[in-house]
Amino acid sequence: MAFGSFEQGDEIEANAEINMVPFIDVMLVLLIIFMITAPLMSHAVKVNLPQASSQPLVTPAKPVDVAMTAAGAVMVNGKEVTMAELPALLGTFAKDTEVHLRADKTTRYEALAQVLSASADAGLAKVGFVTELPN
Repeated sequence: MAFGSFEQGDEIEANAEINMVPFIDVMLVLLIIFMITAPLMSHAVKVNLPQASSQPLVTPAKPVDVAMTAAGAVMVNGKEVTMAELPALLGTFAKDTEVHLRADKTTRYEALAQVLSASADAGLAKVGFVTELPN
């Protein structure tokens, strides 16, 4: 007994065709989206740029190596100097020069603070501490 019909002899045949309307609707929506966004994807903006010349960039100066021994001796680029000579010697370097400070691990904090103060007085604000990597 079939539901939905009062006639008993006719069988409903199965529809073997695919409904294409939803696929076409999706395709048209995607086509419209791509048509709207495609002009936005071009990043080329045509600009008439002016001509200019400039000086080449100055490379940063070689860093100053300041080493401190456990006994309190201070060496600048391998040459031993006293704490009184240190600010004047550091003042001879350019202001953008970096200071690489190598201090023995038993160096007194007071001596280290004096070297940092001397580099600040000379105008050398970029100070880096050089350490060894653990084994």
